[in-house]
Amino acid sequence: MKPPFRAQKPARRSGAGPAQAPARPAAATPGLAARALAVDGLEQVLRHGAALDDALDADVALDPRDRALAYRILATSLRRIGTLRALIAKLMERGLPKSAPRLESVLLAGATQILFMDVPNHAAVGLCVDLARADRNTAGFAGLVNAVLRRLTREADQLMAGISPDFADTPEWMGQRWIKAYGLETTRAIAAMHKVEPPLDITVKADPALWAERLSGEVLPTGSVRILQAGPVRALPGFAEGEWWVQDAAAALPARLLGDVRGLHVADLCAAPGGKTAQLAAAGAIVTAVDRSSSRLARLKENLERLNLTAHVVAGDAADFTGGPFDAVLLDAPCSATGTLRRHPDIAVSKRPGDLVTLAALQARLIAHAADLLKPGGTLVYSTCSLEPEEGEEQVERLLAARSDLIRAPIVPGEVEGIDPFITPQGDMRTLPCHWMRGEAERSGLDGFFAARLKRKA
Repeated sequence: MKPPFRAQKPARRSGAGPAQAPARPAAATPGLAARALAVDGLEQVLRHGAALDDALDADVALDPRDRALAYRILATSLRRIGTLRALIAKLMERGLPKSAPRLESVLLAGATQILFMDVPNHAAVGLCVDLARADRNTAGFAGLVNAVLRRLTREADQLMAGISPDFADTPEWMGQRWIKAYGLETTRAIAAMHKVEPPLDITVKADPALWAERLSGEVLPTGSVRILQAGPVRALPGFAEGEWWVQDAAAALPARLLGDVRGLHVADLCAAPGGKTAQLAAAGAIVTAVDRSSSRLARLKENLERLNLTAHVVAGDAADFTGGPFDAVLLDAPCSATGTLRRHPDIAVSKRPGDLVTLAALQARLIAHAADLLKPGGTLVYSTCSLEPEEGEEQVERLLAARSDLIRAPIVPGEVEGIDPFITPQGDMRTLPCHWMRGEAERSGLDGFFAARLKRKA
């Protein structure tokens, strides 16, 4: 019997070509520019396939607080989009007008503020009505926006009846897969964590306790520092000085599975934006960082310069890279990234089941090639930020079955501080978003990651 999922509508995408510049409200009403930017961001994600991190127009001049508000509206709308779309469907029995697709983003932004943010209802309604009036395609529906959002403020509890409190915001195909892999209760716990804004995790060069104190954070069992009220990252103590970098606690674990890398030649494949490269370099490795994305490599170089760390950076496809042989290879492979849905809720609307087939084929090529780059006796760590077994456990099992020169090097309890709860019976690592429940959900959880360690026979 299927659990009570409510399938989301797929994201509607435009044809090829850049999106048209949206109309901007002329009046300088306080808070209006932030809402306009949030609606623009929703349009970019839902109709033009943009990622959340790229959706807000960087050229729009906004006060940092307004930009932060726009991001919160956008991210929260995406995090709760299944619930929001179900509510809008109840409120608009005839559906959204086809002549004004942007109207959905206006309503999503308004409903998000009413239901899930500490924003006065009158402000949420009034500013969204102003946004509708400012665009020629939605101006004729400003009265409709007013009526729909005002009704939502009055009847939210009744309207929420019948909408699954557990799974409305989880794409059905993802939820069904996770139930098969992890069970119903664990899937329910994963879905609950996806509704909550994540904390900020950082990796520090040295002395986590000191930086936890300076940043009003806490040291996690694995040594990462978690900050709850971060504000603008670049303004935090230690950032400009290169004392730390942003990296989810789970993402910091695969590099540590290589052990002591001082003086070793290590390849970091698919390396950008560089968190794992920084870890390896800070630990004393001689690192070759490979990635095909020039823009992401630019970020990697910028991060290394800020951190005063060095690596040999190679622009190119990791599947064709011919360097080495290396003492160790770290492959954090491209994947569906379903383990990072809490941080990147756009994944819920951008990914499709068919993506897994293409990605699994790419991962199989990459992991086989990564093994070829090893010296005899060398170590390979393969990881993905995915909850899907095809992108993790099954890739490793397939490779080991095909290669007699490789063996699993199981993770041993106690070898990496704090990792024991995540060690699988096979000796791999599997973290889930619902792990590390540390009181409130806002300070709990971590990204979903898989990692396995293999050795090439001497």
